[in-house]
Amino acid sequence: MNSLSESGVSAPKTWEEFAEVTAPALKESGYIPLAQSHLPWIFTENFHSRHNLPFATNNNGYDGTDTQILVNNPAIKAHFTALTEWKEAGLFEWYGTGWGDNQTPFEEGKVAIWLGSSGSFGGLAQKDLPFEFSATFLPYWEAITAEPTQTFIGGASLFAMSGKSNEENKATAEFFRYLTSPEVQYMWHKETGYVPITEAAYELAKADGHYDRMPAAEVGIQQLSLPAGENTKGYRMGFYVQIRDVMNREYGRILTGETSVDDAFATIEKEANALLARFAKTQG
Repeated sequence: MNSLSESGVSAPKTWEEFAEVTAPALKESGYIPLAQSHLPWIFTENFHSRHNLPFATNNNGYDGTDTQILVNNPAIKAHFTALTEWKEAGLFEWYGTGWGDNQTPFEEGKVAIWLGSSGSFGGLAQKDLPFEFSATFLPYWEAITAEPTQTFIGGASLFAMSGKSNEENKATAEFFRYLTSPEVQYMWHKETGYVPITEAAYELAKADGHYDRMPAAEVGIQQLSLPAGENTKGYRMGFYVQIRDVMNREYGRILTGETSVDDAFATIEKEANALLARFAKTQG
């Protein structure tokens, strides 16, 4: 049995359902209803994608480097206001910026719903957890949209760098060819939980009965395959790692009561746009 069935509720499809039905029941059963492990990725970047909201000018940065971030908007500020209210009411907890800081209480059975990555499934499956876990789509706000859209990938990647010899480039290409073969992609998907990057590997997983044995493993693929929108293909912004650092700092200050939601997002907007302007200058 898991925490949701024990509490007589199902996974929420919307944040309204979470706040009104799911979270109170989980709290009544003695659980912390919700935690998550990446505020910029899940509750910022994919918040915008799930609701098909623009995240930056210039087609989310794809059409030029003279880009400005659009994070200081009413929709996401309402979401973070809700987070602060849920935290105060014992419906949400934030354990720090570290990924494991928030995953560990879930593994210990203290947190009922944890938002993270399908790439954690492999590790979770190998642990002696005190419950059975599953997965579902990221909730959305009905107040924002009646037609939620897809999320996008986290971005764990391999890169081939320029300036290498022909021999090295050939070896890199062969390695990438090996990694993307259906059999290797399926193995990687099955062992880690990361989604396969080719349709052939996905079909191989289905044919082997992987999703019959572990239905949660298919949820990430299904969520990435939901209807797309103008703002669901991710973003391209320079110095974005540094921008995420600004977000993490300000989100921590929001959730510890050091600053207001309005002031935090104004700061993120100001510092992020300054970083984007610096990056644009480096591009000639």
